Amino acid sequence: MTGDGFPTLTPAMREVLAQANGPDFARWTAIAKGVHGCARPVRLIGDELTVHTGTGEVIDRYSTTDEPTGYLLTACGNRRAAVCPACSRIYQADTFHLIRAGLIGGKGVPESVRLHPRLFVTLTAPSFGPVHARRERNGRLLPCRPRRQRPACAHGRPQWCDERHEPGDPRIGQPLCAGCFDYDGAVLWNAHVGLLWQRFTIYLRRRLADHAGISRTRLSQELRVSFAKVAEFQARGLVHLHALIRLDGPEGGSERPPEWATLAVLGEAVHQAAEEVRLSVPGGPDEAEPSRTLRWGDQLDTRAVLTAASDDRTADEKVAGYIAKYATKGAEVSGTVHHRIRAAADIEHLDVTDHARAMIQTCWRLGGMPEHSELNLRRWAHMLGFRGHFGTRSRRYSTTLGALRGARSAERAENARVLQGLPAPGDEQTARVGRWRYAGSGYTPGQALIAGVDTPEDLAG
Repeated sequence: MTGDGFPTLTPAMREVLAQANGPDFARWTAIAKGVHGCARPVRLIGDELTVHTGTGEVIDRYSTTDEPTGYLLTACGNRRAAVCPACSRIYQADTFHLIRAGLIGGKGVPESVRLHPRLFVTLTAPSFGPVHARRERNGRLLPCRPRRQRPACAHGRPQWCDERHEPGDPRIGQPLCAGCFDYDGAVLWNAHVGLLWQRFTIYLRRRLADHAGISRTRLSQELRVSFAKVAEFQARGLVHLHALIRLDGPEGGSERPPEWATLAVLGEAVHQAAEEVRLSVPGGPDEAEPSRTLRWGDQLDTRAVLTAASDDRTADEKVAGYIAKYATKGAEVSGTVHHRIRAAADIEHLDVTDHARAMIQTCWRLGGMPEHSELNLRRWAHMLGFRGHFGTRSRRYSTTLGALRGARSAERAENARVLQGLPAPGDEQTARVGRWRYAGSGYTPGQALIAGVDTPEDLAG
């Protein structure tokens, strides 16, 4: 407060007042509105010409030098809700429609796809050491790790916990004993999840071919396995995969699978494939064994996807929403950061849990070993070794995120054309030629207040 009782103006508030009283305030707010609430938009510098393709006449010119800020803003498009809530909501909606189209049709997929065998599968990570967990049964909260004998580990720490952990308890996901937790195994498992999934899909096709009594080459002529999956970080810092697996004819969702390819056959093949997948990786010079074997965890969950809406959480649209929800989650649930770590000295100063710090340090240590150089573990230390895509789909599952974004961009461009009174595309044959370059990202503190974003950030670079 000032001496006369008025509040002291912060630099951000002074910036807001200066911009609000400036002649270009309306234009600036229009630019900010165009990024639809993005918390960290990308700044672009450049120019663009609209040219008549028949005559070569320049119909319109645009340059960011004419803007009040000297640059143009475009939405960051980040999928992670912790980074940009607005863009993550759009990404989640796109993922929902992509998954939904592969379940009930639409976006170029016939409605008959609902009659294909469809299974919702969750593949889990194995245990690398006991951790605190929130356990429920029939809506009743259970003790974390009850043990009648009250055992202790080799380090003298209790291997039991009678606590009933409420949501948000910071102990959830933390090891009962960090000395007993296999950090090397956990990091290497995260780093190889993508390869484990690839082998799972190969084994799945093999088991389906075995069931039909045909060769794998013949299988591809009769059947196609389509899928969409997302990765989810657990509080213990390990990744689970949630996948929608569908059996189609050889051309995809437009064709029914052969009669022998039933839901029961798919379920049996999934269990067999998950059990058989094994991956041998180097253990490193510090380990007693020269290699270790990675596999899926024992908790494999498979649920048939229902064809009609109901209270069951495996009804098709509910499954689409369930998978889309995980598409915007990052590794922050495990207590880590969502930015890359540049130097080992920075690890001690990170605002992370002790467990996440230990996994990051393990990534840094293993990343310096020749045996693991191809994994780029130091680059992915902030992701606890996970270096795959959070969401993937097979080629013929349904539409693509690019197609959905293209349709949305075309709709916005058409709305803008109508508002500006520009001629329809059919009235004139035109083309746009532009030159753009990256000029940083984020708002100034004052701009963030005007834009109404939740996480104001200083300008970057």
